[in-house]
Amino acid sequence: MKHNDIDCIWTDKKRTLFGLPLSFTRYFITEQKLITRTGFLNVDEDEIDIYKITDKKVLLPLGQRMFGCGSILIFSRDTDTPEKEIHCIKNVREVSKLIDKYLNIMRDRYSIRGRDLMGLGHPDMVHDGDPDHHSDY
Repeated sequence: MKHNDIDCIWTDKKRTLFGLPLSFTRYFITEQKLITRTGFLNVDEDEIDIYKITDKKVLLPLGQRMFGCGSILIFSRDTDTPEKEIHCIKNVREVSKLIDKYLNIMRDRYSIRGRDLMGLGHPDMVHDGDPDHHSDY
């Protein structure tokens, strides 16, 4: 599926009143990235590399469930976006499975596992039991 020069495998709009896509926020998933595009005249795009996702949580509040929607909260090792909410989308469980699928594909491609993303070489990591000693990265 191609949408405005983004070769995406899934896209949807943030839904508002009664689960209708009346928003200027659109989400895209490509094989390598999760992209959030916001705005009408001035457009902003935020990208997270799929392989940097460390965890996710499916949120199903009553107001969204009434209209067949839900949200996904993404936690990542992305420096400018450690948390991202894919807010009020249709087929939330299928989208969550799609993220898992491409997360595993990208991690296999780059030989990365979850432990590789969990603090190794992070500047705030404590060494040798000394809480005042931080890495010089």
